[in-house]
Amino acid sequence: MQLVTQTKVTELPMGSILTPKGFRAAGVHAGLRYSKKDLGMILSDTPAQCAAVYTTSHFQAAPLIVTQESIASEGLIQAVIVNSACANACTGDQGLKDAYQMRKSAADKFNLKELHVAVASTGVIGEYMQMDKIEEGIKMLEPGNEALHSEDFQTAILTTDLVMKKCCYSAVIDGKTVTMGGSAKGSGMIHPNMATMLAFVTTDANIDSSDLQLALKQVTDQTFNQITVDGDTSTNDMVLVMANGTSGINKLSPDHPEWDVFIEMLSKTSESLAKQIAKDGEGATKLIEVEVSGTKSDDDARMIAKQIVGSNLVKTAIYGADANWGRIIGAIGQCQSAIDPSSVDIAIGPIVMLKNSEPLAFSEEVAKEYLSNAFIQITVYLHQGEGKGKAWGCDLSYDYVKINASYRT
Repeated sequence: MQLVTQTKVTELPMGSILTPKGFRAAGVHAGLRYSKKDLGMILSDTPAQCAAVYTTSHFQAAPLIVTQESIASEGLIQAVIVNSACANACTGDQGLKDAYQMRKSAADKFNLKELHVAVASTGVIGEYMQMDKIEEGIKMLEPGNEALHSEDFQTAILTTDLVMKKCCYSAVIDGKTVTMGGSAKGSGMIHPNMATMLAFVTTDANIDSSDLQLALKQVTDQTFNQITVDGDTSTNDMVLVMANGTSGINKLSPDHPEWDVFIEMLSKTSESLAKQIAKDGEGATKLIEVEVSGTKSDDDARMIAKQIVGSNLVKTAIYGADANWGRIIGAIGQCQSAIDPSSVDIAIGPIVMLKNSEPLAFSEEVAKEYLSNAFIQITVYLHQGEGKGKAWGCDLSYDYVKINASYRT
């Protein structure tokens, strides 16, 4: 399935996870970090149909185990409780008990069924939760639906992020306005196989959990799965979507005549959050987009695009504004899909550097000027078929090493 490119969906630049009807949020400083907010919640007025995708790491963190159990029970989630500063990963039985306790405490505070609460954590791996502070923090949560409540939540889930990541879109379905908002965190340990870091999407669409799961998996393969910062996969990656149905539209499914509009809205939301995560990669100065076409399949194109954008040699060349297209060739050469090495086109921005595998003369000065921009596009055409795909990443700078050399301190 290709990302839908219709124009039936409208971006709402001032919107957030609280723009869809029937959602509230909060974020507080529970003391897990020195001074920043570190505990947040999204709360739906009614139980919402839910879908999620998770990291494929063998070391899935305790919160993911608890959340998967909650969603599997009825497909419904009414609240998600999220903490930063501690991943609650590789923490054994105690970590699992703490994740269950977070779920119970949130349920008790807001009079919810325990299985209607999802749990997420992010931060340092291998440290136990400070449950006394978590418990007190949950008591302080007072969700609301104003812009400041959304900002409080978004701030509470950040770790090494420099900026908040959010977006919002609307569309008309069944003659009624449907809205979708997204919030995410992530800037390092991003090379997912099912999801990426933490992303939360709210919508007032009416859709069953099973159909929502189908849509999310399809869209994730083309958005969140197509970003990479450093080639490392986190233990806590998760994308979670809540749909509470308050828009009043008929129930969406693949048979609904406007199903494609919903897919477009979810695609745009996911792609926006994914690109914001890639742009805010630790120490990053540039967002890189790689577009590959002319492959035998879309899967091949996406794989090759991600191989290129994930190459440390490509990333460092972009950082140094060095138009070394040989590094792009090197990345393509490592891919598992069949490549005809005699028919490859490569361009960096508007500058074509390779045509049918023959080098073309270009101005190093013009190329360097282009590579000094904050957004860099690499295009590759392989002359083998109709497949196409994109991937996003960032450059690799000195600051990435500095940030990760002292992450715990």
